[in-house]
Amino acid sequence: MSILSLKSYLSVFATVVVLGQAIPAQAVELPDFTQLVEQASPAVVNISTTQKLPDRKVNEQMPDLEGLPPMLREFFERGMPPQPRTPRGDRQREAQSLGSGFIISSDGYILTNNHVIADADEILVRLADRSELKAKLVGTDPRSDVALLKIEGKDLPVLKLGKSQDLKAGQWVVAIGSPFGFDHTVTQGIVSAIGRSLPNENYVPFIQTDVPINPGNSGGPLFNLAGEVVGINSQIYTRSGGFMGVSFAIPIDVAMDVSNQLKSGGKVSRGWLGVVIQEVNKDLAESFGLEKPAGALVAQIQDDGPAAKGGLQVGDVILSMNGQPIVMSADLPHLVGALKAGSKADLEVIREGKRKNVELTVGAIPEEGKELESLPKSSTERSSNRLGVSVAELTDEQKKTYDLKGGVVIKEVQDGPASLIGLQPGDVITHLNNQAIGSTKEFTDIAKALPKNRSVSMRVLRQGRASFITFKLAE
Repeated sequence: MSILSLKSYLSVFATVVVLGQAIPAQAVELPDFTQLVEQASPAVVNISTTQKLPDRKVNEQMPDLEGLPPMLREFFERGMPPQPRTPRGDRQREAQSLGSGFIISSDGYILTNNHVIADADEILVRLADRSELKAKLVGTDPRSDVALLKIEGKDLPVLKLGKSQDLKAGQWVVAIGSPFGFDHTVTQGIVSAIGRSLPNENYVPFIQTDVPINPGNSGGPLFNLAGEVVGINSQIYTRSGGFMGVSFAIPIDVAMDVSNQLKSGGKVSRGWLGVVIQEVNKDLAESFGLEKPAGALVAQIQDDGPAAKGGLQVGDVILSMNGQPIVMSADLPHLVGALKAGSKADLEVIREGKRKNVELTVGAIPEEGKELESLPKSSTERSSNRLGVSVAELTDEQKKTYDLKGGVVIKEVQDGPASLIGLQPGDVITHLNNQAIGSTKEFTDIAKALPKNRSVSMRVLRQGRASFITFKLAE
């Protein structure tokens, strides 16, 4: 049998045996990305930036080589950077960065990451045909890490845009970008997870993939097998500085909403409730009477914010918004941020063990967050309790300054449950076992009646930030 006929025979009848089961060979074939890459590559661009920095006055930092033997002096001079010939007052250094981007309209609009072009004095776009054009910055949105650029051109190649909301874990995806400056590098992998929330990234439900991403890939497109852009490659998780199998992309649905707002108004408007929330773990779920850990626990409410005006309360656990379930607390900022100011939000909450609906009007996120300062120490009398803390009353001035209706401040932490859960002097306790604290006496009375061997919640304000913690009393 010839080699050719043998291949034909195998293509028809070959099977792969896995754990005793015969699986057709075509079921394990890997996808071919060649057509996708050929069609998409012309619309993927390389982005370089230049930032002018003040002169460091290199001459003043150069070591004194006078008096050294000629051979040693020549050795040291060879290792030094060449000195600029411009006058000292005119000298500048230039910082450059490299990234990727892609064309979304035939007249030259380009999407990339904000961090690729941040603080740039000049942005240069290199097209697939090696031509280079200066780009104008239309607008940026640091909160989503999206930037919109514009180059002059007509009939430019454009990428097809898909729907990131249709992505599922396990789907094949492809990235094209310029890692380390190598233009149009293609890497592939699968969607590892969707809707990921990252620290300090509250408004983007990231797509997690195992596509190899490295410096220079930032801002480049992530494709599905149909050749449609489903995300913008943004960042990686790494302990080594290089790729370790965990990459994150901004969903194209989010990026295009940002792009459209930047194009029309130059800035991005997002919905805002004016709350600080936290995850509901197993112990908190038990203390609030929930069947399972789910939802977003309201730990703090900003005075005069949308949540305060709408009747939301500290200690409410938000289970859904406009019919969409809140499984993880990070789901809430994604949903709220997608709304426009003035929109209605119908929240289903658990309050004091009962389900309740709260309807409020979403506000616009402020330019800069308003943070509470730490509370000054009180000098009133102390009150001891079974938790192992000494507490004092808050003064009227403290309550007014920090918009607190009640609470007690910790003066001293002794051996006991309080020490074990990390309470510190200066912390303010406003709620204990789902009950508001108005005075040291109320705190002591509630502490005396705490149940044993059951999760108990406590709301603590530290340096202006509130959170709920849980503990159990064994005796």
